[in-house]
Amino acid sequence: MTTPTLDDAHIRDAAYFLWLEEGQPEGRDEAHWLKAIDALTPATPKSAPRKARAKAAAPAKKAAAKAPAKTARGKATATAKA
Repeated sequence: MTTPTLDDAHIRDAAYFLWLEEGQPEGRDEAHWLKAIDALTPATPKSAPRKARAKAAAPAKKAAAKAPAKTARGKATATAKA
């Protein structure tokens, strides 16, 4: 695929229309010229950002000694360990 080249005529026309849009200010010809080049130059596609690798899950910390579970009547029940 070939990239079209900008010629002065295209840049001049674009700069002229920018000048008109801004109310025909004096002394801004270079700014309009550069703005026209930017407007006519196709943006280069940026590569898609890479996804960060997922961090390895940290090992779960063992909970401190749990208090025995209580029944509805308030008595402690024994918990079986495997």
